[in-house]
Amino acid sequence: MNPRVTAVTWGLAVTVAQVALPLSLRSRLPNPLATHWGVGGGADSSMSFPAYVAMETLFWAVPWLVALVVCERARTRRLGRTVWWGTLFGLGVLALGMNVTTVLANLDAPGWAAARLPGWQVVTVVAALVVAAGLAGYLGRGAPDEAGPAGHLPPRLRLRAGQRTVWVGHVANRWMNLVTLAALAAAGVLGLLWLAGPVPGAQAASVAPGLVLVAAAGALTTSLSVQVGDDRIALRFGPLGWPVRTIPLSRIQSAWSETLRPSQVGGWGFRGLPGSATIMLRGGECLVVGYRSGGRLAISVDDAERGASLINALIAERVQT
Repeated sequence: MNPRVTAVTWGLAVTVAQVALPLSLRSRLPNPLATHWGVGGGADSSMSFPAYVAMETLFWAVPWLVALVVCERARTRRLGRTVWWGTLFGLGVLALGMNVTTVLANLDAPGWAAARLPGWQVVTVVAALVVAAGLAGYLGRGAPDEAGPAGHLPPRLRLRAGQRTVWVGHVANRWMNLVTLAALAAAGVLGLLWLAGPVPGAQAASVAPGLVLVAAAGALTTSLSVQVGDDRIALRFGPLGWPVRTIPLSRIQSAWSETLRPSQVGGWGFRGLPGSATIMLRGGECLVVGYRSGGRLAISVDDAERGASLINALIAERVQT
């Protein structure tokens, strides 16, 4: 069946259920309804009936419409198909589960404060989400990706005997850099306010670790340099070039350039599993290396075509197979 038709059918079915369930039982539900629960299962927040129906519908409809928009682009690779199908059905089951458990908790309650949500229902919804997402992703993953771009031979330079050549590619994500700088600035302002007195030490201590963690993670993951030379590929993260990951050329079958988007690989940052992973800092040109074991690693980096050609030349002329 066509993936878009399946997604539309599933999305409409969930949307109808989200609206029809509370409407069909409206006479047995309090107004307002309990919509949030404490640790013991007791209600601690409420919402009017119309607002609840709108919230439950939008909670599902918004990600469903986004999935329809990115359908074709997200499904061009196996990982993208797995994430796309898993997200589509997993979120649908989650939305339905939240609606069903909320309605059951409020059913025939004299008021929203009397509603109770048993813990086993929460566990059941989470388990159903995991099963649905895993099964849908597995069934929809499709055939393995090709070892290289279809109909295109990997490029290769010609090197003279003994010639030493090095290629360095670089990429940075300016939006991640802005988030990192914002976290650093917020931490600095917080420290000044604490020293000056307006912010108590306890509040500063509760917020500062999170800001420092965001800044540290951003500093290590907002930029990347790739160096190809001699018998290895070196991946250097962050402005200081640390940490470093090296890949011996003896493990690589071939390399090529490929255009990839975050929606195709599951998002930004480090995506996938060992053997089929992507380092995605920006959409567009990526250097892809295919391992002799059958796996692959894609790296978003500038001038990837030239880097791939040098890798293939070094493999052909200096690596013993």
